[in-house]
Amino acid sequence: MKFLIVVTLLALAYAKHEKYIGWKSYYVGVTTTEQSEVLRPLIEKYELDFLSHPLVNREGVVLVKPQHQAGFIKEIEAAGISYKIHADDVKKQLDLDDYLIEMQKSSSAARNGGRQFPYDNYQELEVIDAYLDYIGAEYPDVATVVTGGKSFEGRPIKYVKISNTNFEDESKPVIFIDGGIHAREWISPPTVTYAIHKLVEDLTESDLLDNFDWILLPVVNPDGYVYTFTDDRMWRKTRSPHPRLPFCVGTDGNRNYDFHWNTVGASLSPCTETFPGTEAFSEPETRVVRDILHEHLARTAMYLTIHSYGSMILYPWGHDGSLSNNALGLHTVGISMANAIHDKALSHFPRYVVGNSNLVLGYGISGSSEDYAHYIGVPLSYTYELPGFGWGFEGFHLDPRYIEQVVQETWAGITVGVRRAGELFVANKKAQV
Repeated sequence: MKFLIVVTLLALAYAKHEKYIGWKSYYVGVTTTEQSEVLRPLIEKYELDFLSHPLVNREGVVLVKPQHQAGFIKEIEAAGISYKIHADDVKKQLDLDDYLIEMQKSSSAARNGGRQFPYDNYQELEVIDAYLDYIGAEYPDVATVVTGGKSFEGRPIKYVKISNTNFEDESKPVIFIDGGIHAREWISPPTVTYAIHKLVEDLTESDLLDNFDWILLPVVNPDGYVYTFTDDRMWRKTRSPHPRLPFCVGTDGNRNYDFHWNTVGASLSPCTETFPGTEAFSEPETRVVRDILHEHLARTAMYLTIHSYGSMILYPWGHDGSLSNNALGLHTVGISMANAIHDKALSHFPRYVVGNSNLVLGYGISGSSEDYAHYIGVPLSYTYELPGFGWGFEGFHLDPRYIEQVVQETWAGITVGVRRAGELFVANKKAQV
């Protein structure tokens, strides 16, 4: 029977991911900032798709189309940039990922009486939304499910407000966490849903509810997320077509916020992965995040946006690499979170890098949610880049059997950061009296 299941799954997988026939992915390593600069113009020239950007002395991973592989290799060899094959056949590796996810689904269902949990596997949007509805129905005293708006294609953008005082205690700082703005970053939503689980179903640290109110939005970009399951596993953007070029679909949500919008790290071409939209907040998905931030701005002590991959905790300012007036707090709290994650991490997981996003990545990003939240007044604003591939496992992305490890270690980091944020919030309030 097990053999038949495997054969069936492989047969179904073979019919998918045809777009990626002939594509390869490469580990790319840089040893100097000058080499990082060499890579920048190659992105548009060769339509490169970096799944994780290389840092100095830490490899990144890039997808390259068949027609560009020879030219790309020639140029990086000339610049002395190291590389090696990550996946010689991207389609084959994506097929293997599908198989691993189905095996994890079967194993999880057997353990949990047939119920699917959205924090122990890569789950479709319906499973995540059903979980949010379940939380709201089963725990109405602490959890309220809110539809913040609708996506371009009309899907509800749901989030959960968690509080044991119904958000009425004005002395409690608010913590806002979102995920899934980049559709293909499948490890991001489980991290947010696991936080919901730990605050509602498995509350082992009561101070997190007694002292804080929480807003958790697992999937900012539901249209793109669904599209990664149905059509294109590597889709990144939203699904809104360009008004004048309808064959160019989607905006990079993390370039669409109204802070130095479209000034650096974004592409003017509507078909590229980093197109920032026709204007700031052109996307209904980013407007939902904006509205949540402004509604609770006076009490929001920390904003976390969860991405992948790279094992980094990044903070403003991303557009130019300058440091905010709260740079010391941002860095010290970031270090505390990274240390807590490291204490829980597996030995072969890379250690988190903490720092200003522009300086760490070696390039600027404008219109990001991390910068926007800090700009409007959130004192601690971070991008988490979760760990992913790169340790010799089979498959193209993080094996789903490691999801629980990642969400647990990430939660350990979040709780340390939240408590530090609470201390700073109270201190600032006292200083204002």
